[in-house]
Amino acid sequence: MSFEMPIFGLAAAEIFVLCMVCIVLVFDVFSNDPERRWTYWLTLATVIGAAFLTWNIDGQPRQLTFADTFISDGISRLLKLFTYAVILLVFIYSMKYLRDRLLVKGEFLILGLFALLGVMVLASAHHFLTLYLGLELLSLSLYAMVAFDRDSPVAAESAMKYFVLGAIASGCLLYGMSVLYGVSGTLELGAVGAALSADLSGGERVAMLLGLSFVLVAVAFKLGAVPFHMWIPDVYHGAPTASTLFIGSVSKIAAFALIFRLLIDGLGDLYTSWRDMLMV
Repeated sequence: MSFEMPIFGLAAAEIFVLCMVCIVLVFDVFSNDPERRWTYWLTLATVIGAAFLTWNIDGQPRQLTFADTFISDGISRLLKLFTYAVILLVFIYSMKYLRDRLLVKGEFLILGLFALLGVMVLASAHHFLTLYLGLELLSLSLYAMVAFDRDSPVAAESAMKYFVLGAIASGCLLYGMSVLYGVSGTLELGAVGAALSADLSGGERVAMLLGLSFVLVAVAFKLGAVPFHMWIPDVYHGAPTASTLFIGSVSKIAAFALIFRLLIDGLGDLYTSWRDMLMV
């Protein structure tokens, strides 16, 4: 089995954001500025730099790398560029809100960058592992952002509810993925769809529908779709407004990326199966 060198240029934006998160984190630790001005400007520069790298990616319209776990195509670039624009607006508004309420801390910006990295990985996922990695990187950042105001008991309660329900949804997603892997024998999204669309025995088809139903439950929770929207009122009420703005915008982009990569790009051949589940 030959080793194929990954094309690091296709993931230049993700690598840049990861490196800048480490730099911003170290810089914030040694910063004595209570308003974290330099941390704020470094964060904005990170988002702008990632947008520049994403816009200037060279290569084919659709290209796979990192052992076919990472994909660079038009929809991934569009989702990333839209995410950059939204996060810039969120950061700009949030700093004014945090300064007015004396809540300025570098952790908010760093968590926002980690969440951004999660959305970027999710948008370019072409494998169950990278899909789950991006989703959990985003989710763990959002859990902490909800509890950002440490002096608010409501925020702590909301964060705990969000964490518990999010962990259940992640467990459903993992179980659904494991069942689909057991039926298809692969974790690559395109190969999973092709394998499951072939003629299956009665037991294999039942297992496929079971795994698909667990995956759809997790997707519905992340999107906040009925009847898995019970977490939204508590989280939005208890979290600081800056965190609510982040969750209400960035997490929805991530949910759309998850739906596109998992259901359309990966399991598009099973359209008739998951379409009926969504209709119900």
